[in-house]
Amino acid sequence: MTDAFVIQTVREALIMVLIIAVPVLAGGMLVGLIVSILQATTQIQEQSLSFVPKLIVVLVLLIALAPWISNVMAGYTTELYAKIPAAVK
Repeated sequence: MTDAFVIQTVREALIMVLIIAVPVLAGGMLVGLIVSILQATTQIQEQSLSFVPKLIVVLVLLIALAPWISNVMAGYTTELYAKIPAAVK
């Protein structure tokens, strides 16, 4: 196992994590922005008003994207297992 293999594997894992996390984080950020604009225009400063909608959107996105996330993770795991014999040599 070479240093280049380890670095490449870690790089691919980090990229996969970013690809999986970006849609969920973007949805939460978009809802947070909308709620913040709503709070600024109405001058309502309730903390739970900004937290609850973000939580709901993140949970809904995680449920909706679960098949895609599992496919991406399964593909990466399959690819990683296929590389193991070459790394052991």
